[in-house]
Amino acid sequence: MANIGIFDSGSGGLSVYREIRRLLPSEKYVYFADNAFCPYGSKSQAFICERAREITELLVRRGADIIVVACNTATAAAIASLRAEFSEGTSEDLKEWSDGRLDRICFIGMEPAVKPAALGTRSGVIGVLATAGTLAASKYLNTKGLYEDDVRIAEHVGQGFVELVERGELSGPRAEAVVRESLEPLLEEGADTIVLGCTHYPFLLDTLRKVADDFCRANGKDPVRFIDPAPAVARQLLKVMDREGIAHGPVSPDSLASPDSGMAAAAGTGLTLLSSGPSCTLRDTARLL
Repeated sequence: MANIGIFDSGSGGLSVYREIRRLLPSEKYVYFADNAFCPYGSKSQAFICERAREITELLVRRGADIIVVACNTATAAAIASLRAEFSEGTSEDLKEWSDGRLDRICFIGMEPAVKPAALGTRSGVIGVLATAGTLAASKYLNTKGLYEDDVRIAEHVGQGFVELVERGELSGPRAEAVVRESLEPLLEEGADTIVLGCTHYPFLLDTLRKVADDFCRANGKDPVRFIDPAPAVARQLLKVMDREGIAHGPVSPDSLASPDSGMAAAAGTGLTLLSSGPSCTLRDTARLL
């Protein structure tokens, strides 16, 4: 079995863990929530790079064989520097942190799911909900540039979304009001497919769907589709593990058959939860899996 390290600014990356665990149910997982510094969206690139390096050390010392950066903002800000230091050649620091077990390590990041949205839109308009850091990052802008000649791409920061998830406030009138303020501008522009560009946002999916359905009914529009990139990240992780010769248990056939089949078992044994700040919300969010 592999030991898979996962980190995010807070609880949001558990939405990625859920999809990975659905695909690879037999592995060991170490999840680190940097919730003492959450959200990352307004932090500088230098700060996020420093935190990402420190978290890498922690996860490697905990036995990680491969690391998933389960945060769009951290991927945009730090994954290039992480790969340059720890993936592209041998690292003496990694040797020390792993007691000689590793001299390089691979990182899997979050990819903006603009391509499937662009291919699937009926109206020709897609919406992207993300943090300010993700929307300004070159990784997203480069991906956007590949498709914006073919579709119109509307963007909005999910203002207050991360804070809702970190508080465990995933539904109710106040959550709906917060979601409505950022989602409705995209719907008003005609977006029929919405990319969830932050790993916290899937925990608000029921509320996002309710707000979108209310808007569509009131305006005579077809239902809106939401795209979560986490399943694709899980598949990429498996691909890299196979390429790198990282042994793992059997792939769950359920993960290939039904997007909901692994929900009940996703937070079973084999998960270690760590955080830089209060752990109560992290544990509460994990129970939702």
